[in-house]
Amino acid sequence: MNTRAAVLCAAAVVVAGTVTAVPAGATPAPAAAPATKLTWKKCATTDQPTLQCATLKVPLDHDARGGERITLALSRVPHTAKTYQGPLLVNPGGPGGRGLSLAGFVASALPKSVAAQYDVIGFDPRGVGRSTPALDCRPGHFTPARPDSLPATAALERANLRRARSFAAACGKKYARVLPHMDTISAVRDMDAIRAATGAPKLNYFGYSYGTYLGAVYAKLYPQRVRRLVLDSIVDPTGVWYDDNLTQDVAFNDRHRALMAWIARYDKTYRLGTDPVKVEARWYAMRAALARRPADGKVGAAELEDTFLPGGYYNGYWPHLAKAFAAYVRDRNADPLVQAYENFAAVDASGDNGYSVYTSVQCRDASWPGDWDAWRSDNWAAYRKAPFMTWNNAWYNAPCAFWPVRSRGPVNIMNDKLPPALLFQATNDAATPYEGGAMVHALLHGSSFVIEQGGGNHGITLSGNSCLDKHLASYLADGTVPRGTGAVDAVCRAQADPKPITSKVASRTAHGATLHGLLGFRG
Repeated sequence: MNTRAAVLCAAAVVVAGTVTAVPAGATPAPAAAPATKLTWKKCATTDQPTLQCATLKVPLDHDARGGERITLALSRVPHTAKTYQGPLLVNPGGPGGRGLSLAGFVASALPKSVAAQYDVIGFDPRGVGRSTPALDCRPGHFTPARPDSLPATAALERANLRRARSFAAACGKKYARVLPHMDTISAVRDMDAIRAATGAPKLNYFGYSYGTYLGAVYAKLYPQRVRRLVLDSIVDPTGVWYDDNLTQDVAFNDRHRALMAWIARYDKTYRLGTDPVKVEARWYAMRAALARRPADGKVGAAELEDTFLPGGYYNGYWPHLAKAFAAYVRDRNADPLVQAYENFAAVDASGDNGYSVYTSVQCRDASWPGDWDAWRSDNWAAYRKAPFMTWNNAWYNAPCAFWPVRSRGPVNIMNDKLPPALLFQATNDAATPYEGGAMVHALLHGSSFVIEQGGGNHGITLSGNSCLDKHLASYLADGTVPRGTGAVDAVCRAQADPKPITSKVASRTAHGATLHGLLGFRG
């Protein structure tokens, strides 16, 4: 592991010199928005009796502050200790992830003595959830059953291309004035407006997934305003976003095969065979059958992929997915599969909103190939190595090939002006593969890199691993970070994989399932 990490970090230093520069207008750091005092009101829930809510108006275009303003929705669990360390802004990723509920979770999952020293603040980023306007480009875009994601025929490719073009066109028509301002840099400037509204001179930040890129870009634009920086499950900033998605495809395929091996290990429960290769073959046979005849008219091949994708994010879902797989193949009973689709993959209005923001930000953030021939060539090449999610992922991002707004270009996050940042990464993470964490560790001078050896989940702190959580708590308590002599600074062992659900063994609950429910998928 240390050898691999050393090679990756050495490569990161080389690549760092070729990363696209910060786009014009993003540096030097824009002046902070005029401070607006927040009015916090009680919005307590049974689980979060001290939760408060507020709204903050920010410019749609931060370079035209006299123009249109939009509204951000905020939540807060206020500090209770005499020692106050300032606001801790938290983000679940996405882009498009709702963040209001994350504040309460983080405040309750951290040690009480640590959480009590912070105002833990969640927010729905611009365009998301309770922030206004909330985007919904094409309601019902994911209504099942969709065309098979695998474009094995020209007709299937045309059908999927029509969906991608239609979505991009709908966004452009409905949100023409908003789309030029849906990007990571604009969201980062919103974050600094939140900081200013709290009255804090510096910000503490904790982000998962895409939230790691958001945090790294904030640190690039406002290094003097960063007090603590925690990044968990880290985006590779040198691949934003087209190359990162191709890298994901291979990692998700590996994670899917880990699920197949887990099912084979528990053959006494699932009776799908003891050979992972043959179990995987039965999964693809199920996919082919569903492509011909979707279960209950709604779970076709594309929806099957959607349903199993969450297993690549969190192994706590494996028992549920395995049960549905076995029932369909062994018992010819599609009901558990349909239920799994409803639980893990069905897209409601909230999901439509999340996808609208996802595409709006990713398509605006960075350049994407405008020639579909390049997409076709690259994704068929990836599919030959990683068939599980390659084409599903391609179509999910395909609106960017036809996006109506010009791309800005990614941000070079290289930074030597920060206090020590704390980075967490699982070695087998599929959504943000390990290489991204090693790259960011190399780019953020003085950062501390903690890995979960053998872990495959996405979002690993506050999810039940006490070793990781100890490092997180120490850092938030007094800024302490581990320091190693190699490419990584600390190694924590992964938690054991789950066991099948039986009458004696319940499904995994507590913080792991709660966190991954908040983080969602695709981000």
